[in-house]
Amino acid sequence: MLTTVEEKNELVRVIIVEDYKLTRVGLRSTINEFENIKVVGEAEDAQKGLELIEKEKPNVVLMDLGLPGINGIEATQKVKEIAPETKVIILTSHDREEEVLAALGSGAHAYCLKDIDPKTLSNVIKNIARGACWLDPAIAKVALGLFPKPENTNLSGSAEISDARAQLTEREFEVLRLLVKGKSNTEIAKELIVSVHTAKAHVCSILQKLCVDDRVQAAVKAIKENII
Repeated sequence: MLTTVEEKNELVRVIIVEDYKLTRVGLRSTINEFENIKVVGEAEDAQKGLELIEKEKPNVVLMDLGLPGINGIEATQKVKEIAPETKVIILTSHDREEEVLAALGSGAHAYCLKDIDPKTLSNVIKNIARGACWLDPAIAKVALGLFPKPENTNLSGSAEISDARAQLTEREFEVLRLLVKGKSNTEIAKELIVSVHTAKAHVCSILQKLCVDDRVQAAVKAIKENII
Protein backbone atom coordinates (compact mmCIF):
# COMPACT_ATOMS: atom_id res chain seq x y z
CA MET A 1 0.00 0.00 0.00
CA LEU A 2 1.14 3.51 -0.74
CA THR A 3 2.70 5.33 2.18
CA THR A 4 3.07 9.01 2.91
CA VAL A 5 5.83 10.73 0.96
CA GLU A 6 8.53 11.54 3.51
CA GLU A 7 11.54 12.38 1.38
CA LYS A 8 11.61 15.75 -0.37
CA ASN A 9 12.99 14.27 -3.60
CA GLU A 10 10.46 11.43 -3.84
CA LEU A 11 8.08 11.60 -6.81
CA VAL A 12 4.58 12.77 -5.90
CA ARG A 13 1.91 11.10 -8.04
CA VAL A 14 -1.18 13.23 -8.69
CA ILE A 15 -4.65 12.64 -10.11
CA ILE A 16 -6.83 15.56 -11.26
CA VAL A 17 -10.62 15.37 -10.91
CA GLU A 18 -12.08 18.38 -12.74
CA ASP A 19 -15.04 18.63 -15.12
CA TYR A 20 -13.72 21.44 -17.35
CA LYS A 21 -11.35 20.04 -19.97
CA LEU A 22 -9.48 23.31 -20.47
CA THR A 23 -8.81 23.52 -16.73
CA ARG A 24 -7.62 19.91 -16.64
CA VAL A 25 -5.27 20.48 -19.55
CA GLY A 26 -3.88 23.62 -17.95
CA LEU A 27 -3.39 21.93 -14.60
CA ARG A 28 -1.71 18.88 -16.13
CA SER A 29 0.64 21.03 -18.18
CA THR A 30 1.52 23.22 -15.21
CA ILE A 31 1.93 20.41 -12.67
CA ASN A 32 4.10 18.28 -14.94
CA GLU A 33 6.57 21.15 -15.03
CA PHE A 34 6.97 20.96 -11.25
CA GLU A 35 10.01 19.13 -9.96
CA ASN A 36 9.26 15.65 -8.52
CA ILE A 37 5.52 15.89 -9.26
CA LYS A 38 3.75 13.95 -12.00
CA VAL A 39 0.10 13.74 -13.11
CA VAL A 40 -0.69 10.03 -13.45
CA GLY A 41 -4.36 10.41 -14.37
CA GLU A 42 -7.32 12.73 -14.76
CA ALA A 43 -11.10 12.45 -14.79
CA GLU A 44 -14.00 14.71 -15.71
CA ASP A 45 -16.34 13.44 -12.98
CA ALA A 46 -16.15 11.93 -9.51
CA GLN A 47 -17.21 8.41 -10.47
CA LYS A 48 -14.44 8.04 -13.04
CA GLY A 49 -12.07 9.78 -10.67
CA LEU A 50 -12.79 7.35 -7.84
CA GLU A 51 -12.25 4.36 -10.13
CA LEU A 52 -8.93 5.84 -11.21
CA ILE A 53 -7.91 6.63 -7.62
CA GLU A 54 -8.72 3.11 -6.46
CA LYS A 55 -6.58 1.71 -9.28
CA GLU A 56 -3.61 4.09 -9.13
CA LYS A 57 -3.50 4.91 -5.37
CA PRO A 58 -1.92 8.35 -6.01
CA ASN A 59 -0.23 10.39 -3.30
CA VAL A 60 -2.45 13.40 -3.95
CA VAL A 61 -5.78 14.16 -5.65
CA LEU A 62 -6.72 17.63 -6.87
CA MET A 63 -10.49 17.66 -6.42
CA ASP A 64 -12.96 20.22 -7.75
CA LEU A 65 -16.15 20.79 -5.75
CA GLY A 66 -18.68 21.47 -8.52
CA LEU A 67 -18.57 18.10 -10.24
CA PRO A 68 -21.50 16.54 -12.14
CA GLY A 69 -23.22 13.70 -10.30
CA ILE A 70 -21.25 13.03 -7.12
CA ASN A 71 -19.87 16.35 -5.89
CA GLY A 72 -16.35 16.92 -4.68
CA ILE A 73 -17.25 16.73 -0.99
CA GLU A 74 -18.92 13.33 -1.33
CA ALA A 75 -16.05 12.15 -3.52
CA THR A 76 -13.50 13.22 -0.90
CA GLN A 77 -15.30 11.14 1.72
CA LYS A 78 -15.20 8.13 -0.58
CA VAL A 79 -11.46 8.60 -1.24
CA LYS A 80 -10.85 7.99 2.46
CA GLU A 81 -12.60 4.64 2.10
CA ILE A 82 -10.94 3.35 -1.08
CA ALA A 83 -7.47 4.89 -0.68
CA PRO A 84 -6.89 5.95 2.96
CA GLU A 85 -3.28 7.01 2.34
CA THR A 86 -4.21 9.33 -0.53
CA LYS A 87 -4.40 13.03 0.37
CA VAL A 88 -7.09 15.29 -1.14
CA ILE A 89 -6.55 18.92 -2.08
CA ILE A 90 -9.75 20.81 -2.84
CA LEU A 91 -8.99 23.10 -5.78
CA THR A 92 -11.99 25.25 -6.56
CA SER A 93 -13.35 28.72 -7.16
CA HIS A 94 -15.97 28.23 -4.42
CA ASP A 95 -15.39 30.12 -1.18
CA ARG A 96 -18.79 30.04 0.53
CA GLU A 97 -18.69 29.30 4.25
CA GLU A 98 -20.79 26.14 4.10
CA GLU A 99 -18.66 24.66 1.33
CA VAL A 100 -15.42 25.40 3.16
CA LEU A 101 -16.59 23.69 6.34
CA ALA A 102 -18.15 20.77 4.48
CA ALA A 103 -14.91 20.21 2.57
CA LEU A 104 -12.80 20.29 5.72
CA GLY A 105 -15.25 17.98 7.45
CA SER A 106 -15.10 15.53 4.55
CA GLY A 107 -11.43 14.85 5.21
CA ALA A 108 -9.68 17.14 2.73
CA HIS A 109 -6.11 18.01 3.68
CA ALA A 110 -6.03 21.36 1.87
CA TYR A 111 -8.42 23.92 0.41
CA CYS A 112 -7.06 26.05 -2.44
CA LEU A 113 -8.68 28.61 -4.69
CA LYS A 114 -8.02 28.28 -8.42
CA ASP A 115 -6.17 31.58 -8.60
CA ILE A 116 -3.37 30.08 -6.52
CA ASP A 117 0.15 30.87 -7.71
CA PRO A 118 1.74 27.87 -9.49
CA LYS A 119 4.81 27.91 -7.24
CA THR A 120 2.59 27.91 -4.17
CA LEU A 121 0.56 25.03 -5.60
CA SER A 122 3.75 23.06 -6.13
CA ASN A 123 4.75 23.56 -2.50
CA VAL A 124 1.25 22.71 -1.27
CA ILE A 125 1.17 19.45 -3.25
CA LYS A 126 4.56 18.36 -1.92
CA ASN A 127 3.78 19.29 1.68
CA ILE A 128 0.35 17.65 1.63
CA ALA A 129 1.91 14.48 0.23
CA ARG A 130 4.25 14.48 3.25
CA GLY A 131 1.33 14.76 5.66
CA ALA A 132 0.89 18.49 6.20
CA CYS A 133 -2.34 20.50 5.93
CA TRP A 134 -2.94 23.86 4.25
CA LEU A 135 -5.67 26.46 3.85
CA ASP A 136 -5.66 29.21 1.27
CA PRO A 137 -5.22 32.46 3.25
CA ALA A 138 -8.55 33.76 1.97
CA ILE A 139 -10.25 30.52 3.01
CA ALA A 140 -8.58 30.56 6.42
CA LYS A 141 -10.20 33.92 7.09
CA VAL A 142 -13.58 32.51 6.11
CA ALA A 143 -13.19 29.39 8.26
CA LEU A 144 -11.91 31.20 11.33
CA GLY A 145 -14.53 33.91 10.93
CA LEU A 146 -17.22 31.31 11.57
CA PHE A 147 -15.98 30.73 15.08
CA PRO A 148 -16.68 33.19 17.90
CA LYS A 149 -13.62 34.85 19.36
CA PRO A 150 -13.22 33.90 23.02
CA GLU A 151 -14.13 36.88 25.20
CA ASN A 152 -11.26 36.24 27.55
CA THR A 153 -8.10 36.85 25.53
CA ASN A 154 -5.97 37.77 28.54
CA LEU A 155 -2.69 35.89 28.32
CA SER A 156 -1.98 36.17 32.05
CA GLY A 157 -2.16 33.25 34.44
CA SER A 158 -5.78 34.10 35.25
CA ALA A 159 -6.96 33.30 31.72
CA GLU A 160 -9.01 30.17 31.33
CA ILE A 161 -7.18 27.26 29.78
CA SER A 162 -9.36 25.08 27.57
CA ASP A 163 -9.99 21.50 28.63
CA ALA A 164 -8.42 20.30 25.39
CA ARG A 165 -5.25 22.32 26.07
CA ALA A 166 -5.01 20.91 29.58
CA GLN A 167 -5.01 17.36 28.20
CA LEU A 168 -1.95 17.95 26.03
CA THR A 169 1.58 17.43 27.24
CA GLU A 170 4.08 20.23 26.68
CA ARG A 171 5.64 18.32 23.81
CA GLU A 172 2.22 17.68 22.23
CA PHE A 173 1.50 21.40 22.55
CA GLU A 174 4.75 22.14 20.66
CA VAL A 175 3.76 19.62 17.96
CA LEU A 176 0.27 21.14 17.69
CA ARG A 177 1.72 24.62 17.15
CA LEU A 178 3.83 23.27 14.28
CA LEU A 179 0.88 21.32 12.91
CA VAL A 180 -1.19 24.52 12.79
CA LYS A 181 1.63 26.10 10.78
CA GLY A 182 1.17 23.34 8.19
CA LYS A 183 4.33 21.40 9.03
CA SER A 184 4.63 17.78 7.91
CA ASN A 185 5.71 14.98 10.24
CA THR A 186 9.20 15.11 8.76
CA GLU A 187 9.45 18.87 9.33
CA ILE A 188 8.10 18.54 12.88
CA ALA A 189 10.64 15.81 13.63
CA LYS A 190 13.48 17.94 12.28
CA GLU A 191 12.49 21.04 14.24
CA LEU A 192 12.00 19.18 17.52
CA ILE A 193 15.01 16.91 16.94
CA VAL A 194 13.05 13.68 17.27
CA SER A 195 12.43 10.74 14.94
CA VAL A 196 9.66 10.84 12.35
CA HIS A 197 8.08 7.87 14.16
CA THR A 198 7.96 9.90 17.38
CA ALA A 199 6.47 12.89 15.57
CA LYS A 200 3.75 10.67 14.09
CA ALA A 201 2.99 9.24 17.52
CA HIS A 202 2.57 12.73 18.96
CA VAL A 203 0.25 13.74 16.11
CA CYS A 204 -1.89 10.62 16.62
CA SER A 205 -2.12 11.35 20.34
CA ILE A 206 -3.16 14.95 19.63
CA LEU A 207 -5.91 13.82 17.24
CA GLN A 208 -7.26 11.44 19.87
CA LYS A 209 -7.19 14.03 22.66
CA LEU A 210 -8.85 16.70 20.52
CA CYS A 211 -11.42 14.15 19.27
CA VAL A 212 -10.80 14.93 15.60
CA ASP A 213 -10.13 12.75 12.58
CA ASP A 214 -7.34 14.58 10.79
CA ARG A 215 -4.73 17.34 10.92
CA VAL A 216 -6.90 20.01 9.31
CA GLN A 217 -9.65 19.51 11.89
CA ALA A 218 -7.04 19.62 14.66
CA ALA A 219 -5.64 22.90 13.34
CA VAL A 220 -9.07 24.51 13.05
CA LYS A 221 -10.09 23.32 16.53
CA ALA A 222 -6.83 24.56 18.03
CA ILE A 223 -7.55 28.07 16.77
CA LYS A 224 -11.30 27.94 17.39
CA GLU A 225 -10.93 26.94 21.04
CA ASN A 226 -7.95 29.20 21.71
CA ILE A 227 -5.75 26.19 22.48
CA ILE A 228 -2.69 27.86 20.96
